[in-house]
Amino acid sequence: MKKGRGLAGSASRSPLCRCRFTIVRYTGLLRMPRWNHIETIKVRLAAEVGTIHKPAARRVALCYPSPYHVGMSSLGFQTIYREINRRPDVAAERAFLPDDVAEWRESRLPLVTYESQLPVSEFEIVAFSISFELEITGLFEMLQLSDLPVLASERDASHPLVVAGGPLTFSNPVTLLPFVDVLLLGEGEELVHSMLDAWEGAEDRERLLDRLAELPGIVVPSRSGAIGPVAKALDDRLPARSQIVTPNTELRSMFLIEPERGCSRGCTYCVMRRTTNGGMRTVPPEHVLELIPDEARRVGLVGAAVTDHPRIVELLRTLVDSGREVGISSLRADRLTDELVGLLARGGARTLTTASDGASERLRKAIDRKTDEKALLEAARLARKHGFRQLKLYMMVGLPGETEDDIDELIRFGTEVSKIVPLAYGVAPFVAKRNTPMDGAPFEAIASIERKLDRLRKGLRGRAEIRPASARWAWVEYMLAQSGEEAGLAALEAWRAGGAFADWKRAFRNRGVEPFMKERPIDGRLELPTLAAWPTVGLSGRD
Repeated sequence: MKKGRGLAGSASRSPLCRCRFTIVRYTGLLRMPRWNHIETIKVRLAAEVGTIHKPAARRVALCYPSPYHVGMSSLGFQTIYREINRRPDVAAERAFLPDDVAEWRESRLPLVTYESQLPVSEFEIVAFSISFELEITGLFEMLQLSDLPVLASERDASHPLVVAGGPLTFSNPVTLLPFVDVLLLGEGEELVHSMLDAWEGAEDRERLLDRLAELPGIVVPSRSGAIGPVAKALDDRLPARSQIVTPNTELRSMFLIEPERGCSRGCTYCVMRRTTNGGMRTVPPEHVLELIPDEARRVGLVGAAVTDHPRIVELLRTLVDSGREVGISSLRADRLTDELVGLLARGGARTLTTASDGASERLRKAIDRKTDEKALLEAARLARKHGFRQLKLYMMVGLPGETEDDIDELIRFGTEVSKIVPLAYGVAPFVAKRNTPMDGAPFEAIASIERKLDRLRKGLRGRAEIRPASARWAWVEYMLAQSGEEAGLAALEAWRAGGAFADWKRAFRNRGVEPFMKERPIDGRLELPTLAAWPTVGLSGRD
């Protein structure tokens, strides 16, 4: 395949940047010198441990459509980086969405990889790991900064092959189809090798696409846009773990490893529940421990249900006794014990974080969230006993059937917890996802969600900290999560128009985007919970 071209013209900032990151925009009259951006990359590289530099005949630009400090906290992204570099004939180099897209564009520097600082457009494959819906605009930005056409239909054999995979493919990757040449569905440890094997034997781009279209777990939109089953990695590929440790991430200088993959529970709103890829697979603690480098002083245990691992206390105790700091990504309140919480405190944790998800006991039962108020209150008492500064609870508002009485119960509960330990609520509007029993549930009107958040604030009267996610951007996420290719094209239109919320509303309306009818997968139950019955969804009332 031939190499790509130079730098394109201007485009607008991503709404992802607007809603998730604080951007310091360059406002001077002179362009930011190119060497400043390259110097930032070199400084970050110098702080990394585990970076792979290797000569190879074939190279893949592995791209993350969010800034470096987010991308380098992604265990999946790091795992694919290592898997590609295991091959003697292929090298993977990383690229990220710039911290300030406008400033990077102002410098007129093409997007470059970290390892060699060569333009992304010079690589034969440009592969994206996409975690959630709003990162689609990061994909647009990175392609544009690389002077690559955003639409797949506008690329030809002179351009790199654009590939996408990642966690989003477990839910609704259909919005990506107009923009990618190849889509990898599900767990990527095996799939990436299938793709690279086909690449090695292909005479040209068209024959490669023909070959890839025949492989399970791989979608080639130009051949067929049908989305099949997601791939499942072989057990001997587990566990995923960090390749690179760096202080410049959300999880500073922490070695990440998964003691389990998947989940044993059946929460009806969650993509990664027990019916996804066969449910939870556990890794023996002995194997986890032998893969953690001796020099790793901070260790993060990552997974959908880490505290459901039957030997989690044993693993945690061994790590803490070795003098390491330890964090766990998913604490379930009904699995917290005095010993486990005490070990977390010894391991350096200062905030105990878990989730209730439903605002009331009634809602938690309705969505099959097996966490009751008794377990949550016990978590608060354990947090106080072991000297935690705060208990943080994640939850959703806007579930089908939710009323003001449910919010009032949340206020009462928060008041009670605040007498035990300082409390913070992380509140997100409910967004129904494809491939879940709650697929097709409506998004509550933005104004209604905001009224509930206001009721929660006033009811708690400062007794607990409220950290809400934006209801507007949750609606945008919902539209992308519940719609087809036309929603992806609307995202492109909104991004080109400037990326403001009004641009998204206009683009969805112009494209006639409507959420899918509900299509629930088989979930191993004879009867769904009460709240799994709701009307067909439309755009009305979403303002």
